[in-house]
Amino acid sequence: MYKKILIALDSTPTDRVIIEHVKQLAKLASSMVVLLHVADGWAARTFGQDAVSPEVEEDTVYLKKIKDEFRLENIQTEAELAYGEPANEIIKYANRESCDLIAMSTHGHRFLSDLLYGTTVPKVRHSTSIPVLLIKAAK
Repeated sequence: MYKKILIALDSTPTDRVIIEHVKQLAKLASSMVVLLHVADGWAARTFGQDAVSPEVEEDTVYLKKIKDEFRLENIQTEAELAYGEPANEIIKYANRESCDLIAMSTHGHRFLSDLLYGTTVPKVRHSTSIPVLLIKAAK
């Protein structure tokens, strides 16, 4: 059913809920998993793939750690670091790589908090025809 699952990670503790959920789903469906994190700091937005910053270094290490975790469970996994506006990059990558499912954890923000903390999930949900799995992280 899901040959390729894209997990959009934001390098926060809320990632754990979607990681654990997709591990089980990937095993059941024999899916390949693609881990995607979008570096969106000043250096990443300004220099893209040429960005050199502590943020980009930390993101690279984080992706490798999560990739190794999936591979230890015999789940075929790739990791990709993108640069720019998260929702746009998630949608672009999922379309380009023919992903069957986009999986994301949510922070559970409402209205004012969304304005302050971001709107990646709503933008992805409303801008793609690819199914989107959303799991709310515990507070």
